[in-house]
Amino acid sequence: MRPRRRSGRLSAAALALALLAAPALAVNPGEQLPDPAQEARAREISAELRCMVCQNQSIDDSDAPLAKDLRLLVRERIRAGDDDKQVLAFLTERYGEFVLLRPRLRGETLLLWGFAPAILVLGLAGYAIWAFRARRRTAAAQGLTEEERVRVEALLAREAGPGAKG
Repeated sequence: MRPRRRSGRLSAAALALALLAAPALAVNPGEQLPDPAQEARAREISAELRCMVCQNQSIDDSDAPLAKDLRLLVRERIRAGDDDKQVLAFLTERYGEFVLLRPRLRGETLLLWGFAPAILVLGLAGYAIWAFRARRRTAAAQGLTEEERVRVEALLAREAGPGAKG
């Protein structure tokens, strides 16, 4: 039994390693620039761009044909002498703000950036109101102790006067 268990662990480790290495394999050797500095810039820019097919993955990590085309376009713009901002501006102009994995904070994207914190604040406020009301309900539902009941009756009797019957 022992060798089988070790084999299972080895298989799991190999699978984990393969999954972690997969993004590095997304960029084909034919796509790479000969200058290591330019290639590093291309990879950095590609990590900031959304794959329009996968949507929650950068073009650097994606194997989709469109991602490959976008990676080639990034490298083409770098070879043409564009700086990082120019490459991003070119792609944003061509594909819209959606191509950026992290949209810029502007008037149009303010709702996008503010929506999650607003929902969180509303949720916390709702929970606080619910907890306050629940605590107040349980305090009211507990009723009076025997001592409190006797005291209330004495106060009511004193207020009612000597001729009142209870």
